[in-house]
Amino acid sequence: MLKIKPLIVLMALATNTAVVHAEQLENSSSTSASDHTQQLSTITVQASADASADGLTPEFAGGQVATGGKVGVFGNQNNLDTPFSLTSYTNQYIQDRQAESVGDVLQADSAVRTAKGFGNFQEAYFIRGFILASDDTAYNGLYGILPRQYIPTELFERVEVFKGASAFLNGAIPGGTGIGGSINLLPKRAGNEPLNRVSAGTDFNGGYLSTDVARRFGEDDKFGIRVNAAYRGGNTEIDKEDNSLGLASIAMDYKGDQLRLSGDLGYNNNRLKSNRPSLRLTNTVTSLPSASQYANYHGQSWTYSNEEDLFGSFRAEYDLSDATTAYAAYGFRKTEEDGVYSSQQLSNTATGATKLSASTIPRKDTNQTAEIGVKTKFETGALKHNVVASSSIYRADKRYSYGYATSLDDNFYNPIYTSDSKIDKWLGAAGTYPKAGLSTLRSIALGDNISALNDRLTVMLGARYQEIDQDVYSYGTYKYNISENKVTPALGVSYKLTPEVAVYANYIEALVQGDAIQDSVGNNFIADPFVSKQKELGLKYENDHIGGGLSYFYTDRQKASVNTAGTPQLSQATNIHQGIEFNAYGQLTDSVKLLGGATWIDTKQKDTFQGLYNGNRVIGVPEFQANVEADWKLPIEQDVSVNGRVVYTGSTYANNANTLKLNDWTRVDLGASYKTQFKNVPTTLNFSVSNVFDKDYWASASVNDYSYLSLGDPRTFKIGATFDF
Repeated sequence: MLKIKPLIVLMALATNTAVVHAEQLENSSSTSASDHTQQLSTITVQASADASADGLTPEFAGGQVATGGKVGVFGNQNNLDTPFSLTSYTNQYIQDRQAESVGDVLQADSAVRTAKGFGNFQEAYFIRGFILASDDTAYNGLYGILPRQYIPTELFERVEVFKGASAFLNGAIPGGTGIGGSINLLPKRAGNEPLNRVSAGTDFNGGYLSTDVARRFGEDDKFGIRVNAAYRGGNTEIDKEDNSLGLASIAMDYKGDQLRLSGDLGYNNNRLKSNRPSLRLTNTVTSLPSASQYANYHGQSWTYSNEEDLFGSFRAEYDLSDATTAYAAYGFRKTEEDGVYSSQQLSNTATGATKLSASTIPRKDTNQTAEIGVKTKFETGALKHNVVASSSIYRADKRYSYGYATSLDDNFYNPIYTSDSKIDKWLGAAGTYPKAGLSTLRSIALGDNISALNDRLTVMLGARYQEIDQDVYSYGTYKYNISENKVTPALGVSYKLTPEVAVYANYIEALVQGDAIQDSVGNNFIADPFVSKQKELGLKYENDHIGGGLSYFYTDRQKASVNTAGTPQLSQATNIHQGIEFNAYGQLTDSVKLLGGATWIDTKQKDTFQGLYNGNRVIGVPEFQANVEADWKLPIEQDVSVNGRVVYTGSTYANNANTLKLNDWTRVDLGASYKTQFKNVPTTLNFSVSNVFDKDYWASASVNDYSYLSLGDPRTFKIGATFDF
């Protein structure tokens, strides 16, 4: 049993005590107020995801997305004032779609597709064709502190998707992913009104129960507390698969005249059993297997994955003057993982010849991150400046070991299902938790957000000096160090042609930790960090009801290789991603909401070894993908809405040679909601079915340039109820 499990009990006790105390203070304040003839003015407290005075950006018409979001060191910005592409999905949208994870929310975004991690069951996201690992997701601007493999929606208020590189704005993403975009999750905070919410539901295989409680208290409601707890458990639509998840989080904040504070503490326990793995392809495969055939395959009974996380963050902001504010933040995560994973590796599609293997990777992570900064406003002539200077540090201590089983001959069409005792003999002892790596990232950033011409012109510019220091270990033995420093500049310009139309352009870079590769004798190495460059042009439109955007982007990615001497290095080989994005959102009529978009991505491999793959498309990136969804409130007396979504993903190649091609696929999702009162309790009933036609399809073709096929989820029904007491 992991040591941090009892903390969930302590958190629950602390939560109950704090909420009761808040209500006592609230009642006491009410009593005291009644004893005085002086009437106090009404205080409005804006729910805020951090310690900033700005709070959350308002919801756009329809309530599915916000009018803006956090743009790194510059903080909250409106869409039309931002020379970058940003979409912020609201908690209302999360609730309406019964989304359970970050990946479920991002089903709405045409520039994003979801896959599984390499060798495990974590979520991975492809933004503009580049992978972003779930453990590279930011929490209120801080990387590496959220649960590593799966992030449940009960933990956050909004999902902000920033499309494009972001090294200057956010710093280098620690895990070495995120060239095509980043994801920032905003934590929940207590709003103006008390909240007592209970939700329950089922997918007819398992069930869930969650609570969400919030209060403000003290003089002028300056103190806030919000508590979330949830449990999900049971089987899934996939045969033999069993998942369970328990979590609890507590968030507190203080909003004074000059000082603002906020903090979060969370616990997550995610357990998976007999999950179906992705399918690996060897270089000998000449044709692709059927997704329908693999849909009948279930995970081995001895496979499991257990992850337990304790994480938290703290933010402070202090107004030094009306124009100048200093801020600081700290975050941490402690994770323990244990699991036994299986893998099917296909070598011949015609005969179905595969190898069944197993591995175990016990792991402990300790991540810490901190940021300090100061921001100030001033004017020089006709220019308004918002200058920010910040410094950050991130440190990740990774400890894990590997245990591999001897591969057994297997068959894709007639798979082997082995017993627990046999797999125990395969694996043997895997060791404990020797040091595997220590990464330290330090940076200093200076930027200026300039506005002019009655705020029609916005110019964001700046640069970040970043140091990446990596100590590489093998089973606790120090091997070597990689230390690099880079300066990553950025420039973005936005100009409003009218109050509703803006054009923009930007140049920005990503700083990426090097790839893990092998030398000529099979030793693992980490290549040097590299810079990825992005250029973008775009047009944005927003009125009171409908918004949207159209943009062109160009991004490159340098690849690692082994030279003729057998030494890992950064090669001249480059992947080019360029494309066009279109998105639309808002309230089409009084009763119809719209959300959707389309993304065209033209990819090309350039300067590959001996020109072998020059001009080929990049593995795993579709040429076209699109989403469209609508929500219609029925013209009847009852408050009933129906919704539908169509997701299309074009064909994609599963190998660099472009000889293996996955078919395109289309998925249809439907849902409905009914808002009513049950014994004077506001109640919302939700029903949804994803993948209505139960289509079997390969949802993704690669992870980290490996041929790695992941199946889409089968048809799933969900029914749920939310009660606001």
